[in-house]
Amino acid sequence: MSDRPPTDPSATPAEGSPPDDERRSGFDRRRGQRRRDRRGAAQPDRRSGNDRRVEDERRTADRVSADSLSLGRRLRQPKTIVSLVLPIILLYFFARALPGFKLDAVPGLILEANPLLLLAAFAVFYLGFPLRGLRWAVLIRGTGYPLRLRDATEIIFISWLVNCLVPAKLGDLYRAYLLKINSTVSLSRTFGTVFIERVLDLIAIVVFGLGSGYWSFRGRLPDQVQIVFLIGVIVVVVLAAGLLSMRNFGRRVILALPLPHKVIEFYDRFEEGVFSAVGMRALPRLIFLTALIWTTEAMRLFLVVEALGFPDVHLGISGAFFVALTGSLLTAVPFTPAGIGVVEAGVVFVLTTVYGISPTEAIAITLVDRVISVLSIIVFGSVAYSVSGKRRGEGLEGPGHSPEPEPAG
Repeated sequence: MSDRPPTDPSATPAEGSPPDDERRSGFDRRRGQRRRDRRGAAQPDRRSGNDRRVEDERRTADRVSADSLSLGRRLRQPKTIVSLVLPIILLYFFARALPGFKLDAVPGLILEANPLLLLAAFAVFYLGFPLRGLRWAVLIRGTGYPLRLRDATEIIFISWLVNCLVPAKLGDLYRAYLLKINSTVSLSRTFGTVFIERVLDLIAIVVFGLGSGYWSFRGRLPDQVQIVFLIGVIVVVVLAAGLLSMRNFGRRVILALPLPHKVIEFYDRFEEGVFSAVGMRALPRLIFLTALIWTTEAMRLFLVVEALGFPDVHLGISGAFFVALTGSLLTAVPFTPAGIGVVEAGVVFVLTTVYGISPTEAIAITLVDRVISVLSIIVFGSVAYSVSGKRRGEGLEGPGHSPEPEPAG
């Protein structure tokens, strides 16, 4: 028999040393927590004061101020107004500076577009929203919450409205917040699913961009295109290395730092959202959905070019993929809402420099495409925001309406 004294299960670990439970990976801790939740679901709360304090920290770790995400308040801020108006003014002067650009010819070129093909471009673009909703629902379901397709699509559509109105990609944060206040899913875990969704998108942009660029230029890529591709490949490699490091060493690094317990808890849930959402069984489906989503982006631009019917423009499907993916990549620039100003300048530059399209026709193509992908979102998204039955955070912390407690799991 061992002379070691019995261990008191209620004893707390010594100060400065993490509990045994915190040395495990996020996956192991999540499985253990679910087993403990099932065993203790019907039992009275017998936890110590320290355990209850830890649980309180866990609940507040995902708490976000409703005021900080108020859409109305954000729209009234001067920096939001400047980020909307200034890029449009700069884009106007950029277009006027293009050699051979004829501003008075643009409205006529647009009015002569084929309305049926423009309607098809609208339909293809909006088909992407249920596909995005389904992909996000698959990711959320991987974390253990049964998100419906309709709810996922509605929340994503409203978040796109936010991205079109305010800078800094606030729509992604607002999407996670909307799901939190309308369900029991953890905010930080939802951040993990949004993050892995962005990783999937970036990989798709680089892979499709490489393929379409190689096919469009028949292996003779211009120097500017090669630089863009090189940057994209480097970013994907860095992301892959970061994910691998997070999976194997992330929690060890977090525990080695003098961080509060709620920060560690936030990281745990974020890690669970990243890795539990993408399992081997769900990965093929996620890849297929991501490919369909970016196909809708490219086909929207292809149909816009076909609708305008310029006789000297032969972009083709591969060219539409390359230009559309370039524009989507530029929307990641967080300085303006939906990349306004940056995307238009980048797309016009690619169309005129790489494909030899005249500045006037390039501007017409870009404006029609952005009317569908940005202006229509502002119009229809505002309607959806007004009629949505979802809680959106206004007055959430006001009198008589306190936030619901965050579940432990």
